[in-house]
Amino acid sequence: MTATIPPQSFEQRLDNAGLTRAMGLLWLLSAGLIALDGFDFFVIGVAIPFLKRDFGLDAATLGAVATAAVVGSLVGSITLGPITDKVGRKPMLIVDVVLFVVATAGTALAWNAASLIAFRFLVGVAIGADYPISVAYITENVPARYRGRLVIGAFTFQAVGAMLGALTGVAVITLFQVIYPDPEPLAVQYAWRWMLGVGVVLAIAVAAVRLSVQLESPRYHISRGEYAEASEAASQLLGETITITAEEEPPPETEPVALSTLFTPTHRRSTLLASLPWFLQDIATYGIGIFTPVIIAKLALSTETNFLVREIKSAQGAALVDVFLIVGFLCAVALVERWGRMRLQILGFLGMAVGLLLLATSGLVSAGSGAETGLVLAGFLVFNLMMNAGPNATTFLLSGEVFPTHLRATGAGFAASFAKAGAVLGTFVLPVIAKSWGIPPLLVGLAAICVLAALITHRFRIETTGQSLEAVQDWERSQVASSASLSVPSPHQGG
Repeated sequence: MTATIPPQSFEQRLDNAGLTRAMGLLWLLSAGLIALDGFDFFVIGVAIPFLKRDFGLDAATLGAVATAAVVGSLVGSITLGPITDKVGRKPMLIVDVVLFVVATAGTALAWNAASLIAFRFLVGVAIGADYPISVAYITENVPARYRGRLVIGAFTFQAVGAMLGALTGVAVITLFQVIYPDPEPLAVQYAWRWMLGVGVVLAIAVAAVRLSVQLESPRYHISRGEYAEASEAASQLLGETITITAEEEPPPETEPVALSTLFTPTHRRSTLLASLPWFLQDIATYGIGIFTPVIIAKLALSTETNFLVREIKSAQGAALVDVFLIVGFLCAVALVERWGRMRLQILGFLGMAVGLLLLATSGLVSAGSGAETGLVLAGFLVFNLMMNAGPNATTFLLSGEVFPTHLRATGAGFAASFAKAGAVLGTFVLPVIAKSWGIPPLLVGLAAICVLAALITHRFRIETTGQSLEAVQDWERSQVASSASLSVPSPHQGG
C-alpha cells in the first residue's frame, strides 16, 4: 500500500526548497538600495566641511543638512510601510526607485542650502520606504534556514556603501590636489558635488536591477486570500509549477492594516522588541557614524592646519574604521544562525559601550599624541565591529521576522521610523550637546544608552532563529493567551 503524501503549504514548499535565481535577484536588489543608504547617509560626513565653506552654513543649518535625509527616512518608513502592506511590495518598488534617482540627482545639483536640504529629505523618504520593502521581500521569499544570513548579508551592503562614501571622498579630494595648482577654492565649490554625484550613478545602476524584478511576494497574496495570484508568484519564485489553495494555507487576515494594530496585546511585544533597541542604537550609530570624519579630525588630527590635508586624512580614517563595519557584518552572517538573534544583539550592545568608553578615554590623554590616536582608532574599531556583529544587523532582521505578513511592512516601517527618530537625535542634537558638554562626557552617556538597549532586548526577547515565520506568530499568540489566562482568576480563587 502506497502512503499518501499530504499536500504542502507554501511555507513548507519554500522551506524545503533551495535558493533560486528569483531569490537571488530579490536579494541583489534589496542589497543594492541598502548600499545606497549607507553611501548617502555617510558620504555627507565627508562633504560637510566643504558645504560649510561653500554655502557659509551656520551650526543650525549644518545640522539640518546632516539630518534632512534621516528625517525623510523617518517619514518614508512610517507612511509608506502601511501603504506597502495595502497595495503590495511590487508597486511600491517602482515608486521607490524613481523617487531615489530624482532626489539623488537633485542633491548633486543643489543651488543653495534650502534646496540641498529639500532634496536630501526626499532621498531619505526613498531610503525609509526601502527598509520595510527590502526586509519584507527577503524574509517572505527565502527558506527559513537561510533567512538570517541572507537578510544580514543584504544589510552588510550598508557598510559597503559607507566605506565607498569615505573612499569617494578620498578620491575626489586627491583629484583636486593633483589636477589644480591651487585646489582649495575649487574644491570648496565643487568637491562635495562630485561626491554626491557618485550617488546618482549608483542609484541609476540599482534602478536598472530593480526594474528587472517584477515579482510580488506569494505570502502577500496568501494573506489576502488571492490564491491564483499566489500560485503564479510562487511558481516564479521557486522555478516550478505551484498550485496554492485555501485548504493548505492560513485563513486570510482580517486585522486592519494600521499603526494602531501594532500596539494591540497580540503584537505589542513584537513592536517593543523591534523598535526600542533600534531607536537607542541609532542614537549612537548616527551620532557617531555621520560625524566620524569630524570626530577623527577633532580628536586625532587637531594639530593639522591645512584644510585639504586634514579632510583627506579624516576621510582615510573613516574608510579604515568602515572596514570593521564590514567585518562586523560578516561576523553576524557567520554567527546569527549559530548563536541566535538575541545573544548577538545583547553582546553587540555591550561591545558598543566598550568602544564608546575607549573613545571617551582618548579625551583624557595628551592631544595629538600616539596614545590619543591609538585610543580613537581602537574605540571606533570596537564600536563598529560590535555594532554590526550585533544590533545594527539584528534589529533590521527582527523587524521583518516578528510581525505577520499582513503587518510586516507596517511593523518594519514603524520600527525603522522610530529608529530614525533616534538617528535625528544623534545627528542634530548630539553635536549641540557635545559643544556644551564636550565629546568625552557625551560618549560616556552614549555608552549608558547601549547598556540600556541590551537590558530592553533581554526583557522583550523573541528568539526567531530556525523558526518559520508562521511558528513565530504561533508562539506569540500562545504567549498572549497564556498571559490572559493568568490574569483571570480561576473558579477556586477569590474574585
